[in-house]
Amino acid sequence: MTGEAVIDVRGLTKSFGDKRVVDHFDITVPRGAIYGFLGPNGSGKTTTIRMLCGLLTPDEGEGTCLGFDVRKQADRIKEQVGYMTQKFSYYEDLSIRENLDFVARMYRLDRRRERVDTALAHLGLADRQKQLAGSLSGGWKQRLALAACLLHEPKLLLLDEPTAGVDPKARRDFWDEIRRLSAQGVTVLVSTHYMDEAIQCDFISYIAYGKKLIDGRSAEIPAMIGLVTYRVSGPDISALEDELKKEDGVEQVARFGAVLHVSGTDRAKLDAVAEAYRKRGTHRWDEKPSELEEAFIYLMTGARDNFTREPA
Repeated sequence: MTGEAVIDVRGLTKSFGDKRVVDHFDITVPRGAIYGFLGPNGSGKTTTIRMLCGLLTPDEGEGTCLGFDVRKQADRIKEQVGYMTQKFSYYEDLSIRENLDFVARMYRLDRRRERVDTALAHLGLADRQKQLAGSLSGGWKQRLALAACLLHEPKLLLLDEPTAGVDPKARRDFWDEIRRLSAQGVTVLVSTHYMDEAIQCDFISYIAYGKKLIDGRSAEIPAMIGLVTYRVSGPDISALEDELKKEDGVEQVARFGAVLHVSGTDRAKLDAVAEAYRKRGTHRWDEKPSELEEAFIYLMTGARDNFTREPA
């Protein structure tokens, strides 16, 4: 990665009707980074991606993507971006190779056969190149979509929920490919709501209901919030969970299997709660590093849905 920004935008805003879907969003993405958009469905991730790649014009805001003005040079941006949508959008009655060849023709690419052959090889599709797209599983459709995005050798990949609905192995294989591309200098912006994917990103931006809640290096996000977390194990966890939610200093109780992760931002108060419950001798309390999942739950707790009706 270099310090050069591939994406640098400020104040991006987009409304549909009377609903503001993206609200004054800022983002700076360095070249070669894997940058994660993390947030629930409906949080504005897709709309933001479409503004960045030139498919939507912002109502407000300014900045550049790949050095081009996001408001005035959308066509130039689209030429150099690979955009993988949530929904599989290729022809199901064409084979893998036929789909890739069609995309290459649409881009009017030179070395068309060479580019298609390279994409088939890199994504492990060569042996299936004659298979109809409609007969592929979710994971193989995902590989085809990524191969199509790479044909014109983009400098920036925008991937919108790329692993939704695919099995864990396909997700791992996909991320292996993303890391390979990043190592070659391709910048990747990927939206996801999977925590195990978020931790593979160099940087993360948390988005909720159109607003950016926080962004930074992935490993630093929990510390930026100031969360202190205890791992609590023992009997009758459900009853303890209800009890802890009423304690002063406990801002969040999240269940992970048979244990609780109890978090707060006031260390003194939370430590006091932990010590009081330890003295009971019924449960084990161990302080643990706060991680992205605790941070995400904490941020979402205070976020307000922009589709919630205002009180009369």
